[in-house]
Amino acid sequence: MDKLVAQFPKQIADAIQIASKAKLSFYENKTFDHVVICGMGGSGIGGKMVAQLFSDQATIPIVLVQNYSIPAFVNEKTLVIGSSYSGNTEETLAAIHSAEEKGASIVGISSGGELIQFCKNKNYDYIRVPGGNPPRSMLAFSVIQLIHILSKAKVIQQDALDSVMNCRHLLNAELISIKNEAKSLAQHVHGKQCVIYADSDLESVAIRARQQFNENSKQLCWHHVIPEMNHNELVGWSGGNDNYAVVFFVSQFISDRNKLRTELSQEVIGKKTSHILSIEGKGKTLIEESFYFIHIIDWASLFLAELNEKDPIEIQVIDYLKNTLNKA
Repeated sequence: MDKLVAQFPKQIADAIQIASKAKLSFYENKTFDHVVICGMGGSGIGGKMVAQLFSDQATIPIVLVQNYSIPAFVNEKTLVIGSSYSGNTEETLAAIHSAEEKGASIVGISSGGELIQFCKNKNYDYIRVPGGNPPRSMLAFSVIQLIHILSKAKVIQQDALDSVMNCRHLLNAELISIKNEAKSLAQHVHGKQCVIYADSDLESVAIRARQQFNENSKQLCWHHVIPEMNHNELVGWSGGNDNYAVVFFVSQFISDRNKLRTELSQEVIGKKTSHILSIEGKGKTLIEESFYFIHIIDWASLFLAELNEKDPIEIQVIDYLKNTLNKA
């Protein structure tokens, strides 16, 4: 897993190359009213990232589906993107079959499996990404293919991928800082109940942290976003104590009001636990900053796995669940 995390900057360049060579025709002579991205786990987080990071330029709604069913509004003017790294994710496949019944335009992103075969059989466009690795370690591939597809559909700007290439340069230039931040983060949450907070524009980053600590580090945690947590969860801190380790991912692009809310939230929480860590973002855009945070998180999850004496690759519980479902 260490090698895969280290390759994240290179994966950005590789994924852009794959996107540039993809043969897509789904968008020809078509306009769409909405986009639905279907994906779970390590594939689904890519959809969440893209929907959030490009919300300021998306010309139509982008909805993420992480279930077997799709929204009732899906019709022939809907672009439905199925993102399943293995190609065999049953929830995503069920959603894609439902989308076909409603006449939606479908595009697949996968390394193979049933999703690619379905697209081939039905003459739907698809983009194949490299296979054989844990889906959570291939985030760059799903995110970049989604951006490419949305730009082709004219849902987001045509040059959207240019901003992602800059992320690679940032990650390479900041590698020492990133790994130092990651080690501090891992040590901060080790042996504690981890709580993750971020600005609502960065919820995908907070989710990524929760998922990586769950899967790689084998450690439970939760996340919430500002300002919503100020309307409920902040009151829950009346029962907080020093067993909690709190992490704030603080964006450079946070609004003045949410910046103040973050500071006040830290003040309130600081009365209950002394374990509060703020990680400041870097990068010229929110996209660059998100990739910066994610690289810190991915490294931190490996350092935390080592502290927890856990194998970051092992997912026996998920394998058991999938095998049992297949027999049911």
